[in-house]
Amino acid sequence: MAREITLREALGEAMSEEMRRDERVFLMGEEVAQYNGAYKVSKGMLDEFGPKRVIDTPIAELGFAGIGVGAAMNGLRPIVEFMTWNFAVLAFDQIVNNAAKTVSQSAGQFSCPIVFRGPSGSAGQLAQQHSQTFESWMANTPGLKVISCIDPADAKGLLKSAIRDEDPVCMMESEIMYGLKGEVPDGDYLVPIGKAAIRREGTDVTIVSFNKMMEVVKSAADELAKEGISAEVIDLRTIRPLDYQTLITSVKKTNRLVVVDESWPFGSISSEIAYMIQKQAFDYLDAPVIRVNAADTSLPYAVSFLDEYLPTPEKVIKAVKEVMYMTA
Repeated sequence: MAREITLREALGEAMSEEMRRDERVFLMGEEVAQYNGAYKVSKGMLDEFGPKRVIDTPIAELGFAGIGVGAAMNGLRPIVEFMTWNFAVLAFDQIVNNAAKTVSQSAGQFSCPIVFRGPSGSAGQLAQQHSQTFESWMANTPGLKVISCIDPADAKGLLKSAIRDEDPVCMMESEIMYGLKGEVPDGDYLVPIGKAAIRREGTDVTIVSFNKMMEVVKSAADELAKEGISAEVIDLRTIRPLDYQTLITSVKKTNRLVVVDESWPFGSISSEIAYMIQKQAFDYLDAPVIRVNAADTSLPYAVSFLDEYLPTPEKVIKAVKEVMYMTA
């Protein structure tokens, strides 16, 4: 059986179910307890689990991320919520230099089973310091796993898998998608880390994306279908480890690839995918890989800049037609 619930409810269910299952799991972060979470993801959790397992922290990301890392090294399984990954920049020393390197530096004597989670990417008029996308930043660090999705079922299943994982996991969400609804299976539902999902079968072109850009891609694919263009749509779900094989198999079928990535173009997830496809599936490509990224600048505040800055369905459609040599 499945129910239709929101993304925030799916994430809350995942955490609550894992806290009931394993007393070592606890949640900490800004406003997660008394306020029920900045985005109400942790609604009701303080009442059920109490202040020792649902912990409000000061606005001090470096400090509470460090407490989480230490707790994980000592046998607990912390979930650290950042109000936004933009604020987590202050905690990168703990995430990158401690959590990610624990197993390597201890020669396997210690693990660091911790989940860092919160929204990443643009959420409208939030200006330059609150609109950055961090998947590629975190995925560039050996020792970290990175998941990024908005489908409620996937979000619940991936978060539960992340909490049980022995490695540190960074989960990227979307501030403007917490109200998105979807069907979520009942029971102990898990989604494996490292496996992409084919959201739409197609034969003419492969379109790859993740997180809220999937909504952009779906809109573009619907419009392309009206013109007789069959797009295969792949949702990465996991950024590291990245499911290269699903992408390669799809490109061998469609012979064309468009990658839609909200992050800046230089050193992005789309850069890695384009490189790997040309290395592993070059002979199957009928056109160069095209990337649709955010503009190579910080996002201005003015609403008039949003569509200019971000990938849109129109930009994706234009890219697809370019790889299909349908433009003048």
